[in-house]
Amino acid sequence: MNMRSHTQISPLAVLRTYFGYDSFRGHQEEIIQHLMTGGDALVLMPTGGGKSICYQIPAVIRNGVGIVISPLIALMQDQVDAVRQLGIRAEFLNSTLSPREARTVELKMVSGEIDLMYVAPERLLTTDFQQLLKKTQLALFAIDEAHCVSQWGHDFRPEYLQLSILSDRFPHIPRIALTATADLATRREIIEKLKLEDARQFISSFDRPNIYYRVELKDNEKAQLLEFIQTEHPGDSGIVYCLSRKRVEATAKWLSEKGLTALPYHAGMEQGLRLMHQRRFLQEERVIMVATIAFGMGIDKPDVRFVAHLDLPKTLESYYQETGRAGRDGERADAWMVYSLADVVALRQILDVSEGNEQFKRIQQQKMQAMLGFCETARCRRQVLLGYFGEDLSKSCGFCDTCNGKMETWDGTVVAQKALSCIYRTGQRFGAAYLTDVLLGKEDERILRYGHDRISTFGVGKELSESEWKSVFRQLVAAGLLSVDIEGKGGFSLAPSSRPVLRGEQRFELRKDPVPAKKRRSSIRELERASVASDTTSGGLWEKLRVLRLKIAREQSIAPFMVFHDSTLKEMVRYLPCTPEEMRKISGVGERKLKFYGDQFLAAIRSYLEGNPLPEEEVRFDSPESDERSRGKYEVSSTSTHLSTKEQKAEVIRLLKEGKLNSGEIAERVGVSPPTVWAYKAHLTMGTYGADGERGINRDADPVLPDTTGTNRSDDPLGCFHEDELSLVRLKELIINRPLKRPDHSITDKRLLELRKKYRRAYEPWSDEEDEWLVSSYGRKQNTAALAEALQRHPGAIMSRIRKLTGK
Repeated sequence: MNMRSHTQISPLAVLRTYFGYDSFRGHQEEIIQHLMTGGDALVLMPTGGGKSICYQIPAVIRNGVGIVISPLIALMQDQVDAVRQLGIRAEFLNSTLSPREARTVELKMVSGEIDLMYVAPERLLTTDFQQLLKKTQLALFAIDEAHCVSQWGHDFRPEYLQLSILSDRFPHIPRIALTATADLATRREIIEKLKLEDARQFISSFDRPNIYYRVELKDNEKAQLLEFIQTEHPGDSGIVYCLSRKRVEATAKWLSEKGLTALPYHAGMEQGLRLMHQRRFLQEERVIMVATIAFGMGIDKPDVRFVAHLDLPKTLESYYQETGRAGRDGERADAWMVYSLADVVALRQILDVSEGNEQFKRIQQQKMQAMLGFCETARCRRQVLLGYFGEDLSKSCGFCDTCNGKMETWDGTVVAQKALSCIYRTGQRFGAAYLTDVLLGKEDERILRYGHDRISTFGVGKELSESEWKSVFRQLVAAGLLSVDIEGKGGFSLAPSSRPVLRGEQRFELRKDPVPAKKRRSSIRELERASVASDTTSGGLWEKLRVLRLKIAREQSIAPFMVFHDSTLKEMVRYLPCTPEEMRKISGVGERKLKFYGDQFLAAIRSYLEGNPLPEEEVRFDSPESDERSRGKYEVSSTSTHLSTKEQKAEVIRLLKEGKLNSGEIAERVGVSPPTVWAYKAHLTMGTYGADGERGINRDADPVLPDTTGTNRSDDPLGCFHEDELSLVRLKELIINRPLKRPDHSITDKRLLELRKKYRRAYEPWSDEEDEWLVSSYGRKQNTAALAEALQRHPGAIMSRIRKLTGK
């Protein structure tokens, strides 16, 4: 049995220690607390939303082993490797292990030497594993990819239907079912099939705000794909989805011939080759996977910058799930798709010839209709996508092609009537190309042979071009007004829903096909490089850290992102940590990673700075979002962000006088940085602020702060605070009121004036007194950010001056 007890450890402490983050996202904390008290949960959270943390942290804290049920045997090794990098004890059991290896893992499980056990549903259902479970102290069951229980989805796994036995055999062990893709009907099915009727549901937003959605019409799709990759994602990892295996092979070969690293993946490949391609995609950079829908579930590669579709997915669920594999790191990513009338016809044909009862066909028809509607919409694509999952986006997102382009609609009722009438009068057996020729009045051999030059619709459509008529037919099929010849010849016939339009009883709106923009968009990679370069004198440090990460990853045979995510490296580039304490404040640096990798990355940063010293005052323009995300240990609760500046002042003063919290705790409670609290301490000492945060309070009227040592030191009301804090407070109090030798009116550079809004003494000559403080502070290893706050100068300037003064 697992005899260790972590019940006294808080979830937030585990998050900080193992994962290196300082605050939970969305419903994470609420879900964790619910599991900690023994409750069941159904969690719907988008890809990249942090689902795994919801069961990993309770498994670490609760006594026993957390059993993770996953359908992804091929990915279990990678999943376990990633968790181990965090310092969590994890194992897996599947057919890739030898009998001896499997037995060793089983013994660890029974003896409680692990936190998490990953297992496929097939193995979990065996008699042997059920007996093993009875011998093991269990913390929880996590059923990952819970949508696999749905018989309506393409990820259906029959074994998932039997997982309801967990409720019967282990009624007191909490269960959590997780998925990123489930509409209301699928959610109901999960609850019913897994016996989660009493489970609490946690439904997060489906929105992936960092993904840019774009749909284009096909016009030599391989050339379009190549241009998209070369102009917008050179050197990026991505996924290209195709419907057929043959198309996968051909596209991967073609991209490789164009100089890209493109690998095919589909169910018809030999398993060893599939696994090799999967591992290369995960562990190497700049690899493009061309695949069928057989690839992608459970792929936890955070830096996939694009997902492209060369064929239409069958449903919006599939599209959402597949595009969700881009941008898991929260950085900008693209969901790019091309389609044509042929794709619309092909989907109609697949549905018409599919096996299944009428209920199945009706449901699939509705799903396909939603997919086609998404392609043809003139509305914000994000609104349409989220609306399908029952989520309302009140205003357009501004981050999709329909928002950023000119999508125009027009009354196409008369045009639609001409098209429908032409289909009827030609016998309901011809496709778009022939019908277009009839409408345009072309006297070719076939039209003359069939006598269609004598029907009333011959030549009535000359107001539109050939491409415009093809657009009309595509939209009529997409809207369900036309049926497609099930024998595969592509002929159109009128669907019952066409009659109201044909009779003039219903208006039909058409969308003008957008004209492809000629102006090239800046690639995401270029934007990223520009962003990184703005944080250093060049992008050299970013490349240096990436090379180091890749070296470590190859030495350990793991994916680079398992060492550190790109977002973590970017924070290192931006904040230039030079000590373990500063590195600990970088988001994504937990205690284990600090221990095993911290020295190497700190050495790389120091080495870079020695060869590339920063200017004494370096101007940096950081995005507010990135700033908030990177503050690390200064992250605050959502409630504190509602306070106005005046209210924050008053609350800091009140808590300081109360004397129960230290400066860091006050900063976190109120939503300000610790140096700001230190400044208020100094003001309080001098009697310049009152309890309401306003100036003009008589010092004698202010109550004395309590002394934590038990003696009331009325002569030093701040005696309970650390001397280093007070020295910086007093330094700032001295510095802040000194007149500037270079006043604002003498500076013409707008960038410098902008910098002075944050660092008041930026570009001021250094005084002897400041130099003495810097040398002294260097000896005491004081925090650079705190020194910057006290001296009112940029941290980069502080570090540069210290190097100049100390020669180090």
